Amino acid sequence: MVVLSQPVLDNLAHFETCKPTGEINIIPAVDLSDYSNAKKLILEACKEFGFFKVTNHGVSMEFLDRLESEVVEFFKLPQQEKEKSGPPSPFGYGNKKIGPNGDVGWVEYLLLSTDAKSICPGIISDTLWRLVNEYVCAVRKMVCEVLEMIAEELKIGPNNKDMLSKLIKNEKSDSCFRVNHYPPCPDNNNNNQILQPLLMNGQDLIGFGEHTDPQIISVVKSNNTSGLQICLKDGTWVAVPPDPTSFFFIVGDSLQVIVSNRGFQ
Repeated sequence: MVVLSQPVLDNLAHFETCKPTGEINIIPAVDLSDYSNAKKLILEACKEFGFFKVTNHGVSMEFLDRLESEVVEFFKLPQQEKEKSGPPSPFGYGNKKIGPNGDVGWVEYLLLSTDAKSICPGIISDTLWRLVNEYVCAVRKMVCEVLEMIAEELKIGPNNKDMLSKLIKNEKSDSCFRVNHYPPCPDNNNNNQILQPLLMNGQDLIGFGEHTDPQIISVVKSNNTSGLQICLKDGTWVAVPPDPTSFFFIVGDSLQVIVSNRGFQ
């Protein structure tokens, strides 16, 4: 996630505001270098939270910094230049409009296929294109490792360790790579009659609203900016402290269906 120097103001009446939240004290953390313990911790986290973070994932921080730097440069481009890479159909640059159902959010984004042959260098710079491909390969490897741990621990099928990971490895997989950029909220000094009552009450605009992910699993890489929230079993929304050195994993709807009798959240 990155930050623009100036907020963009349009269609403000359609934006939701954040609900009051607490902060989760303990995020389940999984050290991928400790295989036998990692399997157990991942399964416990999937059942209790549907959410965990991984450490010792093997992805270089130097590389991640370079990728973020290139992404920052893209979002710094003039709006007219960025819009040459959109609208997403289904891939490309999008601004405020999220998906085909009329949802909106205080966000702009790049949505790209994880198939290297489908990532057109014309949409993004050649440098960013190369970094995205390298990132996708590294994250796919990590995701497959986690899914194989889940399959092994759940004993899904006879000797089918790759029962879940093969869905990600499949060239027809619907996996995608998304970079969300959240512009800063306007302050209440801009005399905007629509937003002023909300902002004076200490409410913030929602960048990407309440949702679940339809895929098997989602992997989120944060920077030092807070904003990610998850919903607990009791319906309480809690803020997740950012951790730029780790990757956050979120159980998707498809994985819940596949292991429906195993208690995943």
